[in-house]
Amino acid sequence: MAFGVSASLGALGPLLVKLAAEKYAMLEDPDVQVKQWMSMVRELAYDIEDCIDKFIHRLDDDGRHSGFKEFFLKITHQLKVLGARRGIADQIDELKVRIKQVKELKHSYKLHEDTCSTLVVDPRLCALFADQAHLVGIDGPRDDLAKWMVEDKNIHSRVLAIVGFGGLGKTTLANEVYRKIQKNFDCRAFVSVSQKPNIRKTISDLIWKMPYPDGFTKDIDIWDVMTSIEKLRELLQDRRPTVKEEWEKIKRSIGSALENNQSLKGMSTILNLSYNDLSPNIKTCLLYLSVFPEDCVIARERLVRRWIAEGFICEERGLSRQEVAENYFYELINKSMVQPVSIGHDGKADACRIHDMMLELIISKATKDNFVTVVGGGQTRLVNHNGFIRRLSIQHNEKENAYALVKEDLSHVRSLTVTSSYYIRHLPGLIEFEALRVLDFEDCEGLEEYDLYNMGKLFKLKYLSLCCTGLSKLPSGIVMLCDLETLDLRNTCVQELPSGIVRLIKLQHLLVAVGTKLPNGIGDMRNLQIISGFNITRSPFFVVEELGNLENLSGLDIYFDCEGLEEYKKHETMLHSSLCKLGNHKLVSLRITRYGGSLGFLDSWSPLPFSLQIFYMSSTYYFKNVPRWITPTLTSLAYLDINLTELTEEGLITLGELPALLCLELWLKTGQQNRLITVQGTGFPNLKELGISGAVEAYVTFMKGAMPKLEKIGVPCLVPVAKTYGFYIGLENLTCLKQATIMLGKDKSTPSKNKAGATAIRKEAAIHPNHPTVHILGEPDC
Repeated sequence: MAFGVSASLGALGPLLVKLAAEKYAMLEDPDVQVKQWMSMVRELAYDIEDCIDKFIHRLDDDGRHSGFKEFFLKITHQLKVLGARRGIADQIDELKVRIKQVKELKHSYKLHEDTCSTLVVDPRLCALFADQAHLVGIDGPRDDLAKWMVEDKNIHSRVLAIVGFGGLGKTTLANEVYRKIQKNFDCRAFVSVSQKPNIRKTISDLIWKMPYPDGFTKDIDIWDVMTSIEKLRELLQDRRPTVKEEWEKIKRSIGSALENNQSLKGMSTILNLSYNDLSPNIKTCLLYLSVFPEDCVIARERLVRRWIAEGFICEERGLSRQEVAENYFYELINKSMVQPVSIGHDGKADACRIHDMMLELIISKATKDNFVTVVGGGQTRLVNHNGFIRRLSIQHNEKENAYALVKEDLSHVRSLTVTSSYYIRHLPGLIEFEALRVLDFEDCEGLEEYDLYNMGKLFKLKYLSLCCTGLSKLPSGIVMLCDLETLDLRNTCVQELPSGIVRLIKLQHLLVAVGTKLPNGIGDMRNLQIISGFNITRSPFFVVEELGNLENLSGLDIYFDCEGLEEYKKHETMLHSSLCKLGNHKLVSLRITRYGGSLGFLDSWSPLPFSLQIFYMSSTYYFKNVPRWITPTLTSLAYLDINLTELTEEGLITLGELPALLCLELWLKTGQQNRLITVQGTGFPNLKELGISGAVEAYVTFMKGAMPKLEKIGVPCLVPVAKTYGFYIGLENLTCLKQATIMLGKDKSTPSKNKAGATAIRKEAAIHPNHPTVHILGEPDC
């Protein structure tokens, strides 16, 4: 029986691959019959994969222990497996019949395999990731609107409407006007409202961006819509109210334009053309974005890991799945299918957002293909879905859908995303979701009310996020998730992981709440690539030692607390040893948080961590000088955030010789007062961002040729010292400068001198050919 079932499964494999390899998705406008055939193929592929997964799981799920009791358990299990094999054999016979049917139907249509080229995508295309303020053609409209809004003759005007079709850049223009004139208003806020907004979230965003008294937002997370409105009214009651009639006029005029103007059909056609130009793999990844609600900022790492867990990504041309998935992410941005959010120091987007119109398009397509079922948010009702539910996203749910979902067959759901805290109490038990690969409760408060008891039965689960849920205790079954690759517990109240977690040897990303204790045996989890948030000193001594065994570890984010000096010394010594081993392997990012105690043991890091790209410290400890391991031979080090007691000329030269350095954040200790820091015209060939801060009273100047690619600076300017040099900073020598933040130090200064310093700095920026944005902290009001 076992051989027959295995042989049948083996025969299905090539068929499944062949069906998946056909690029029928490239057909731009297939007729109704072809669409129906494609739907049959997709559903068949899902069912074949589920059948194979169940069979393999049941074969593998035998007794793993020895002993008299376990012997009888194993016999019982074998009998169950025998029955299961017969059941699966019946399923395979049914699948064979369905395969025959779709093959016969295929010959009834003239389908040809389309070819599509693979594009090499540069994730740092400056034109697409450019700051909004530097977009071509925006300066004129921005300046005209800004001037109109601050003119005295328009002082009684209360509403300015920017009207146009979706995708024309209305939000971008409004945001640029806001940025230009915001300093003229003591009460100001900017929020982007979608076509189907979450009212409570919109009001909360407004409140966060307005001046409010201490304690005002204490319970904001639990306010309902009416409470949020009342609180907003409290903040605005002493200010000029917005006229309701004006908003009603805007609402009516926009509504009629959307209904009557035929140009919107053209917009839909353009979006479809952009979608059809994508390769099949990237189309799948784009459709997957429909699981996220409107206005959601989608972190790149979250999205990439979910794509991988869903099985959308395969290794190709020597690239890992992670690298392939990130290339897909950047291609979606470069093709303007999604909007980049939060551009990092390396010019890459750390997150994205999808435009409302594009979201409507992909939800429509995902629903028609039965790819994703969206519940709530006014998008899709359960009664409209076709076939089994494969991927389920629950957003701002209505009661009727909550009751309808209980009646559905959820055993084929591969992905469950819940963003509605209200709905969690009505969600069917996890035992109903036996085919889950992805379970994402991120930002879903009130998870304590949901029964996670049967989590251990989700044998195919690869991605589990409980991030930002407030959960305090993990279900015991979590140690049974043998296929788990990502576990995200950040911003929860979980402070200790169960000892059995080390059995999850496929785990690659372990993201825990700050200060979490890890168990012994972590060194056996050889596939770990990222560990974030765990507490060094609370965890057993051997855990720190075992870190050095994780040869695939690329990212480490660790935390120290302040209990027991002697214990500290042991952990410091072992951590130093482990870091030396990791630095000799694949360590790319190291982040250390420690308040109290020393990090001096890092000064002698050897051998040098040649793969290190990011070093970040948040600590009360200051290195006396630039650590000895920071040398020009670190050719990958791109981000450096470090505390120094003093920045010497020699240290500045050493930092300037780092060939790949893009972002430098220096925190200098008190004691460097009245110090002139001069950046010479050599070194820092690729630096784009520079920040010098901390308890420092210094004066920084830049010589000709200094930092030739620097775009953003934040530096101190001690007024009494700067005055002797005419408040000259040398901004014109920074040829690529876009943004400058100058912190005026007022020690032994007067308001008139401070005002003179601010005026001189603004004049210097005004003659810069790039016209950089300048923010002066500590500038006198008059």
